[in-house]
Amino acid sequence: MVEQDTIEQNTTQHGQHGQPANTTPDITPPEKLLSTPIAILQLIVFSAIGLVMFFVPFTIGEKSTILFDHGATYLVTQQHTLAIVLLFLLMIYGVGKPFYDGSWRKNITNTILTVFKVIGLVLAIMYVTGAAPDFMMEKDMLPFLFEKLALPVGMIVPIGALILAFLVGFGLLETVGVLMQPIMKPIWKTPGASAIDAVASFVGSYSIGLLITNRVYLQKQYSAREAIIIATGFSTVSAAFMVIVAKTLGLMEFWNVFFWSTLVITFIVTAITARIPPISRADNEVERPELTYKKGTRLAAALDLGIATSRQATDLKHILWSNFRDGITMAAAIVPSIIAVGLTGLLLAKYTPVFDVLGLLLYPFTWLGGLPDPLVAAKGMSAGLAEMFLPALLLSDAEILTRYVAGVISISSVLFFSAMIPCVLATEIPLSVGKMVIIWFQRVVLSILLAAAFGQLALYFGWIA
Repeated sequence: MVEQDTIEQNTTQHGQHGQPANTTPDITPPEKLLSTPIAILQLIVFSAIGLVMFFVPFTIGEKSTILFDHGATYLVTQQHTLAIVLLFLLMIYGVGKPFYDGSWRKNITNTILTVFKVIGLVLAIMYVTGAAPDFMMEKDMLPFLFEKLALPVGMIVPIGALILAFLVGFGLLETVGVLMQPIMKPIWKTPGASAIDAVASFVGSYSIGLLITNRVYLQKQYSAREAIIIATGFSTVSAAFMVIVAKTLGLMEFWNVFFWSTLVITFIVTAITARIPPISRADNEVERPELTYKKGTRLAAALDLGIATSRQATDLKHILWSNFRDGITMAAAIVPSIIAVGLTGLLLAKYTPVFDVLGLLLYPFTWLGGLPDPLVAAKGMSAGLAEMFLPALLLSDAEILTRYVAGVISISSVLFFSAMIPCVLATEIPLSVGKMVIIWFQRVVLSILLAAAFGQLALYFGWIA
């Protein structure tokens, strides 16, 4: 068995329930820990609930999808008025928060994003009152953004964050993290302990992932290069947002194929970009103790850490509320931005040549990938630099292969101006806007080629149709 101090080092470094550690870790007193049998039962049962809720499709009313998507769909379709009221409450909170806490004036980026949030709320009011200009009320503009994107996002993200608590709050994440340690350094050039960070970022949210990465970087547990790799390679949108992308592109019928292939492609792209400039030229100096395990004890160590985490998860209500609150905060911040930035992107795509020019840079790769109408595909995918949803929006009526690749691009490109890039700039991670644009381009090119190749294979075997 691995020594207890090694397990404690993992736990204190990354905090409880997949959250970033405090400067002074708050470890549950021994007398308040769950007993080991109860902790094991909790780890198994709650992890199983999370896995079933996220990955097992159920057919309800002739529609086959994962359970929490059924719940969100019911709100949006059967309780439409209630959903709109809840959405406006979210947007009012998201718009008011920067003024309440003063973050709107922290830097120019925050100021611009706050302006976009205000514009998004105004546009939403104009839409529901019918006061928007005719060109904005065309069915592929505000109606699409509000009904097909903002409403589902506003409902799915908080519900999805609540369900994520079962995946990240009771030891499954830590167990998987330790088991992944042997492959992290050779493949992704990051320390073994970053496995927890990487998985938390992917299944949680980029905001929480960046918070963890920045905290560990400031504690000098990551080098600058390692922090950049994790921030630009793993801190993508949450699994709940992936549901929105899949729904927009009509891919929910193939949810498991889409989810797992996107995860693999994203991580392959990260492994490649970690080895090429500008990331490969970043400073890699760091002083930290390396975690080591005796031969044959890794599985035992993984289970020990998972059980140790489960023993500390004594307050189910707090864990669920903490995750739900994070989901509400995230949805509130991004929904108004989606409407404002999304409309800007759609107008630019429809009435200007901006994305035509940017799409020319991607055209050779969409053509090489064998996508139908490769220039249109390249134009749609280039819009992801402005907002990660735009490729899904612009290509929602394309052929299945293009829709699948667009879905992968929306997730695997990681970086976009409406939220992710400003979030990185708000951390201490040494990344400029110019470098992030270069990394975005590298990731999109690699993702197009890999997703197109897998998509062709999936079509051949009938995994998607």
